[in-house]
Amino acid sequence: MPRVSQDHMDARRRQILAGARRCFAEYGFEGATVRRLEEATGLSRGAIFHHFDDKDALFLALAHDDAEAMAATVAEQGLVQVMREILADPGEFSWLGTRLEIARRIRTDPTFRERWRDRQHEVDEALVARLREQKAAGRMRTDVPADVMRTYLEVILDGLINHLATGRGTAHVSAMLDLVEDSLRTGRD
Repeated sequence: MPRVSQDHMDARRRQILAGARRCFAEYGFEGATVRRLEEATGLSRGAIFHHFDDKDALFLALAHDDAEAMAATVAEQGLVQVMREILADPGEFSWLGTRLEIARRIRTDPTFRERWRDRQHEVDEALVARLREQKAAGRMRTDVPADVMRTYLEVILDGLINHLATGRGTAHVSAMLDLVEDSLRTGRD
């Protein structure tokens, strides 16, 4: 039997994650049945679960990838930039549905909540580091602790995701993000 290259394995994993992301976004965790995952990925259950132990592990891998991508953007450009990118092209962010599902599972599933904590920590660390860097550069307010600013921005992000998920549109959201940025900046650039 020929060996499968690591590149092939990585490509297959990406294929599974991309299809699963669409499936979870459309049907939620509970509605993303194995049959629907097979249809969304174009692969058999054997192929899917060769790469992931179970549906929960697949969902957590998606959430982890999303957390890593968000942390990278936050580290370079800040959380408000993540929100601006979402606003610029909401269709590009199929992980919005995944993010809503994460919130539901954190609330209802203690095992998932525990497993997710480490993933969320990556984003939190990147955001706090970015805020401290901006404070040190004189661009952010110094009278508000970085952890308070982080919480503030995360609540805004969650609200934006909910706003978009409920179909309320994007009117005035860009101006709202300007207001959020202005509330954190020192006024000097």
